[in-house]
Amino acid sequence: MKKIFGLTIFLIASLLNVMPVSATQAVTLTSSDSVIASAKVIPAQISKLSFLISALVKEIEVKEGDIVQAGDVLITLNTPDLEYAVIAAQEDYNARALAAELQKAERVKYVNPNTGYVRWYPIPREVYLKALSKAEQSFAVWESAQATLNQNTLLAPFNGSVVSIDVAVGELVQINQVVLTLATLDNLQIVTTDLSERGITRVKIGQSVNVYIEALDITVTGKVIRISPIAETSGGDVVFPVTIQLDEQPQGLLWGMSAEVEIATK
Repeated sequence: MKKIFGLTIFLIASLLNVMPVSATQAVTLTSSDSVIASAKVIPAQISKLSFLISALVKEIEVKEGDIVQAGDVLITLNTPDLEYAVIAAQEDYNARALAAELQKAERVKYVNPNTGYVRWYPIPREVYLKALSKAEQSFAVWESAQATLNQNTLLAPFNGSVVSIDVAVGELVQINQVVLTLATLDNLQIVTTDLSERGITRVKIGQSVNVYIEALDITVTGKVIRISPIAETSGGDVVFPVTIQLDEQPQGLLWGMSAEVEIATK
């Protein structure tokens, strides 16, 4: 009976020792010369663009797939009230600036309408300074109105590709609503997804990397350019994203593809 009981305990212990690791657990394969981890392809720059004001969409200057340059106009809103505010502020400034210029003289000529007698009256400098101050305040209002109007135009913050457009002409856009996504599809990077805290201690900036792209069935090279200083959680495990810049981007590489990286640690 004791032999049977002992055999049962032995079998249970053996099963526990060979129990497979959960599929969600982060496992970093390491050797004396390298660290291996799973990764994904993402653009070097991604920007989800929105407006700081709410209005109807007036024009969409681009379409999905277009390549744009920094500063290019992407979307404009219909804001006639803001346009009028700029015109009114500009006219007010012009009037006040002219008034200040007229007060700049040291004296003013006065002609008596009854006698025709001419007399010159001195103008205190404080009069000019007060008029100038009002003109400067008016100019500040004009600048503020122009800055507000500029918010009706969405410009490209960097060179990239229009990935998605999430509004249509005539649609009401809310403040901070994402209307367009811009990304550098010509500059894709590799970011690890399961590099554990055990493996991260051996990774350094500048280390060479072999990257296997599963969908393309090719291996390309690159270098480590960034190590996240903050850990993330993946399936309950602590992982550290590492960014890899490819030496050359292969044809057919797409955002979101899976990869496996081997980081040379020696």
